[in-house]
Amino acid sequence: MKAIVVGGGIGGLATALSLHAKGIEVEVFEQSRSIRELGVGINTLPHAIKELADLGLLDALDAVGIRTYELIYTNRFGQEVWRDLRGTDAGYEFPQFSIHRGKLQGVLHQAVLERIGGGKVHPGHQLVEFSDDGSQVTARFERREGHDDVVVTGDVLIGADGIHSTVRRKFYPDEGPPSWNGLMLWRGAVEGKPFLTGRSMIIAGGMNAKFVCYPIFNDPHAPGTTLINWAVVARIGDGSTPPPRREDWSRLGNREELMEHVDGVFTLDVVDPVAIINSTIDFYEYPMCDRDPVEHWSFGRVTLLGDAAHPMYPVGSNGASQAVLDARCLADLLAGCNGDVTGALKAYEAERLPMTAEIVRTNRKGGPEQVIDLVEERAPDGFEKLEDVATREELEAVVRGYASLAKFSQSDVNRPRP
Repeated sequence: MKAIVVGGGIGGLATALSLHAKGIEVEVFEQSRSIRELGVGINTLPHAIKELADLGLLDALDAVGIRTYELIYTNRFGQEVWRDLRGTDAGYEFPQFSIHRGKLQGVLHQAVLERIGGGKVHPGHQLVEFSDDGSQVTARFERREGHDDVVVTGDVLIGADGIHSTVRRKFYPDEGPPSWNGLMLWRGAVEGKPFLTGRSMIIAGGMNAKFVCYPIFNDPHAPGTTLINWAVVARIGDGSTPPPRREDWSRLGNREELMEHVDGVFTLDVVDPVAIINSTIDFYEYPMCDRDPVEHWSFGRVTLLGDAAHPMYPVGSNGASQAVLDARCLADLLAGCNGDVTGALKAYEAERLPMTAEIVRTNRKGGPEQVIDLVEERAPDGFEKLEDVATREELEAVVRGYASLAKFSQSDVNRPRP
């Protein structure tokens, strides 16, 4: 069997490694001229790290990321709403990682080059069209250098080409642009002093504006400093119109526009959002966009994966994590399909689509961050006693319910493989 993977991001590279581990030949085609380590910080949850560890990548991740110790939710005044241990510190078999997105992609890319070979990875190749004759898939790519066409055939084509997926557009030509909810996300990373445990993650605020802060790398050559990732989410529209600028992870943000939602808004004892942001030279903006869940991902010998299948708001640390889970599920089913590729793709869709669709819908409501949304709604000016605002059981239902939905509860992650 041979697989054609369209997209060299986290989902595409994880898919390539998972397929290769099952003995399936694979080639990866990426439209960018090079696979570069772009972006800022993300979190990857234990259920996804379980799959990456199974691919032998745990040591490489430890070298470039931080094992998250705890997650603390507070209101905008720094009053604690919820605190949870994370990963192995919470009793999971596998850690949660706070990591630079580009470094995670770099770990996957390096493993692909070493195990599959550089000749099987093709940057600078834009997918133009593809066809499925029932026995094989044929894809035509335009090579950006030289502008000539490259035609490739395989047994299966996997569209892991992101929120603006060319593969998805073939099956849903009238879908239109991604949906925007009126929220803008600004993200950056800057060197600073460690705070709390040095492995703590803070999410502060509520419905109107949130500030997120966590370390993503400790440089062994610079003791006493850490690379701090930060993010601010704030409403700048009602979502009834398109975003002011197209979704682009590399678009620089406007400091004046951002600081309207930070300066005088947050009063936190542990970190100073204004100081952290002002010490960051370049940061990026991204409108909070997703797409409505669709009825099908798989069509004959072609399927979707990651953001091409289920683009979701970056809430609950689930975007990259769910792409990794897609990759493992798809590889397992293809490896055991006995030549029935279309049946394997339908089984993959049946297993993964309903769950990720529900995560998309739940993230639109705030995901686990609903705990601080709820508290802000009831006590916008702070509180004397949290129990006067929300009960422990009420908050726990939100957090534990989301973990169960996204399949990263301890019972899910620590369960032995079948």
